[in-house]
Amino acid sequence: MRLFYCLLVCSLTLAFCQKEKFTTAPEDKLEFSTDTLRFDTVFTELGSATRILKVYNRHSESIRISKIYLAAGAASRFNLNVDGLPGDSHENIEIAPNDSLYVFAEVTINPDEPPGSSPFVLDENLVFETNGNVQTVVLEAWGQNAVYLPSRYGAGGVVGYGCDGGEWVWDDPRPYVIYGVLVIDECTVRIPAGARIHVHGGLAKQVTDTAIYRYNDGFLAFAGTGRLIVEGTLDQPVVFESDRLEPEFDEEPGQWTGIWLQSGTSGHRIEHCIVRNSIIGIRVDSAADLTLLNSQIYNTSSSGLIGIHAKIDAENCLFYGNTGYSIQIEYGGEYNFTYCTAASYGVDGEALRMGNALCFDEFCSEYAAYPLKAQFRNCILFGSRADQITLFDRVDDPAFFDYQLKNCIVRVRDLLRDDAYPDFPDHCQPCINTDNQDTIFIDPNKNKYRLDTMHSIANRYAAPIPGIDKDLDGKMRDAATPDAGCFEIEF
Repeated sequence: MRLFYCLLVCSLTLAFCQKEKFTTAPEDKLEFSTDTLRFDTVFTELGSATRILKVYNRHSESIRISKIYLAAGAASRFNLNVDGLPGDSHENIEIAPNDSLYVFAEVTINPDEPPGSSPFVLDENLVFETNGNVQTVVLEAWGQNAVYLPSRYGAGGVVGYGCDGGEWVWDDPRPYVIYGVLVIDECTVRIPAGARIHVHGGLAKQVTDTAIYRYNDGFLAFAGTGRLIVEGTLDQPVVFESDRLEPEFDEEPGQWTGIWLQSGTSGHRIEHCIVRNSIIGIRVDSAADLTLLNSQIYNTSSSGLIGIHAKIDAENCLFYGNTGYSIQIEYGGEYNFTYCTAASYGVDGEALRMGNALCFDEFCSEYAAYPLKAQFRNCILFGSRADQITLFDRVDDPAFFDYQLKNCIVRVRDLLRDDAYPDFPDHCQPCINTDNQDTIFIDPNKNKYRLDTMHSIANRYAAPIPGIDKDLDGKMRDAATPDAGCFEIEF
């Protein structure tokens, strides 16, 4: 028995002392999770999101990578980290049989690139030398120079801008990137066609002697005599969105706060504009006014368009993917929506909420009320849930709750109950109250809200309105029997 244990110990000792076997066969190559690692658009000074490359050893023996390096060497704008080890060149990296390692890559863009080369493409080879083989993975980044407001280091701060009643034209060929909260007062900001405005969002905090206040960072506000004029066109809309341009952020809501037109500001006009991926789209406060034309607000984590005791005229506008309400009206005001589509699919909020009171407690026993006057003509207020319109009348006085929907397509159920708003049909005349059995859009599941050519019940349902002869796409509307919503069917 003692001899048996001695032999066993010797056998185990020899087994552990054997050298690890490495393949040296030229045909044993590495495999990669991708042949091109793309970084998409990266703003100068910002670096980028880290991209990950996985390197596989598919063989039954260990493999030794003689060298991993960037082809441009010290001149490279990319940075590497190999399995937790920083550095742009690594030697004798081992991978066990049927195992893998991670290569993390990051890119830095030169802020001194001239605007004429923006956007510009950076591409470079990441090189792997193994068993006499040279294998490469392409690193590809689109870089872009930008104008930072107020600066790259403005995150978490509030900065006011004024120009003594003059104009500030955002006509730089580079995109604009807003860091922090930008408040415009005593100044008209004019944004010409084709401009791209990116906002860096996130959670920020303000520390005082008595408390710490946390708030959502990243929004553009107008106060006092501040005014916003957006002059997009059909071919060159103005776009407000996040500064995260990687594909995984393309449809992510709530990345920045939104646009806030504060109390008393006036003369705001926004045309051919896209506001997306924010918390709210546009908020218009008491006594402020906005004209919104041929614009889209979508993918918001709260409501798309908010009016609080305000005046809003909207025409040929599209609202969708708004987790709150597509259109939210509170504390009364004056509103006109013409040829608009509010589509609420796959979210909890309705297409439209209207109220005439501002509540000061949970049960609204204390409140302030203001008359509501709202008109919706040739609109579509529809979605996946059975109720797409919420009404809140705290005063129970017709003069304080004056609303009309004409030639609209809606989806309501609870508003027809005897204990709710049984007179709703009198205010929605003529209207089609329908459900998901009727066809309206091409494919709302894919956010395609143009009208189904063959079967849409919105076809020829609208009434002609003088002066509005084109839709959101610039197509001519039928002079006698136009279609409801922001899009006209083109046969």
